[in-house]
Amino acid sequence: MPPSLRALPALQVGFDPAGGDRARPAPALLAGLNALPQGLLLIDRLGRIILRTDRVTHLLGLPGEETPDRVSSRQILFALRLAPRDGRRALARRLRCALEQRRSAAFELAIETACLEIELHPVDDGGWSVSVADVSLRRAAEAQAEERARIDPLTGLPNRLLLREHLDEALARLARSGEGCALLVIDLDRFKPVNDTLGHPVGDALLVKVAERLRSTLRATDTVARIGGDEFVILQTAVSNPGDTQALARRLVDLVGRTYMVDGHLLTIGASVGVAFAPDDGRDADRLLKNADLALYRAKLDGRGTYRFFEPEMDARMQARRQMELDMRQALARREFQLHYQPQLNLETNQLTGCEALIRWRHPERGMISPAEFIPLAEEIGLIVPIGEWVMRQACRDAAAWPVPLSIAVNVSPAQFKSDRLVEMILSALASSGLPAPRLEVEITEGVLLQEGEKTLQTLHRLRDLGVRVSMDDFGTGYSSLSYLRSFPFDKIKIDRSFVKDLASKPDGDAIIRAIAGLGKSLGMTTVAEGVETSEQMQRIRAEGCTDVQGYLISRPVPANDLVALLTRQRSPA
Repeated sequence: MPPSLRALPALQVGFDPAGGDRARPAPALLAGLNALPQGLLLIDRLGRIILRTDRVTHLLGLPGEETPDRVSSRQILFALRLAPRDGRRALARRLRCALEQRRSAAFELAIETACLEIELHPVDDGGWSVSVADVSLRRAAEAQAEERARIDPLTGLPNRLLLREHLDEALARLARSGEGCALLVIDLDRFKPVNDTLGHPVGDALLVKVAERLRSTLRATDTVARIGGDEFVILQTAVSNPGDTQALARRLVDLVGRTYMVDGHLLTIGASVGVAFAPDDGRDADRLLKNADLALYRAKLDGRGTYRFFEPEMDARMQARRQMELDMRQALARREFQLHYQPQLNLETNQLTGCEALIRWRHPERGMISPAEFIPLAEEIGLIVPIGEWVMRQACRDAAAWPVPLSIAVNVSPAQFKSDRLVEMILSALASSGLPAPRLEVEITEGVLLQEGEKTLQTLHRLRDLGVRVSMDDFGTGYSSLSYLRSFPFDKIKIDRSFVKDLASKPDGDAIIRAIAGLGKSLGMTTVAEGVETSEQMQRIRAEGCTDVQGYLISRPVPANDLVALLTRQRSPA
């Protein structure tokens, strides 16, 4: 009750000590009380109403005529007769307890025309004050806010909170009647490039269209919710046949993957879907969501644009992945990473020209771990930047002890190029090791140029200005390699090992090698064929005009100590 109303009982409105006629409030006081938005009842120690404002008369529907002298506990709140029958007894019980114990109490009554908030407070002289307020507008606003809190404002779909409520209800039905359900977690493929290239307004409009398509696939009893930027979840209820869920997952992949027209742009994205069933994959909401996420992760690993059902092995693999992440975060401090070096041979002089640095991880329990196992994870969780810096510094230190003019090639990931301090880090590595800049070669893949192209080109030009050489790795495997060769004057092109492998099995293998070698010659770039393992491959690559080779035929990657012995021999296997 507001402080102004709580202070009213202290006013000397007057009681007859001998129990005579009731005192009447002064007209001015009553007029002031009638102006308050709350209604007020004052009851004396004998249970008589000594003050009643017009507002309380209206809100509680009290009779306009003279009211009884004495008011029982049931009569204090006349609106009890308007309360729902199933709640009337509980309210009366709470009221009696408050009266008997002389303590404050608060009630809320929902009647046909309003929602009333009623507060009861004891007065020092043994009486009571009762305030009544119409909180209908406030409760309506709160209900609207609560509803908005459960709806995604962009798409109008349920959000994570409302999805969780519907999922809890479905799991309660499962416990009662055995009715199964399925969760389908949907992640949009290739959505980020839409945001990055066309802007967030186009991305938002695309999400709205995706939401409309998802709605169209569902029954009235199912729920589709947006729980993140481009992540949606469908709760499919009354599932008795997994084939129905499989059909839905297949339909989702197909429907989301169809072309969209948004603000004059033709857009094509895709969907990866992970599915978990209740009760087979879990009987509680958290486990179901976790297992559906694991299935989604598998769908992404398998190439995206597909769906996968949860399997117990997925959880085991994810636990192993988490353990590897924890171990990798400590590996740098424990000095568990090592560098191996694979030499490159010049075909004209039959001399080694340099080496490529390749990282290895000597795990204390698992032994040597291939970079193919941990580098993708390091890129995903952001550890590739500190690991890449360690590789650069260690490679420069090792190469500084090699005979001049042998060079060292270090692969730099796209994540490292996002760092504003890449050039400064390389400068520091060169300075601390004493390695001349021309003996360092930075290898990049097309993935580096795909992101923030102009900024990346500026970084590459800064490296060239320092004297550092730049090569394109895995050339020929991307869709825009030629355009990149025009945008930046690379020093070297490394022909992907897949083309060398195809020399013996595909008739066009020689032609591709010949074309790349000719392109490199015309642009003044060295061409290195990777993955050379046989003398026949070496001869054919030499015949097609490549300048250098790298592969097991020359040498496997070896530790720094073994490399020194190899460099001293300086002999070619050709």
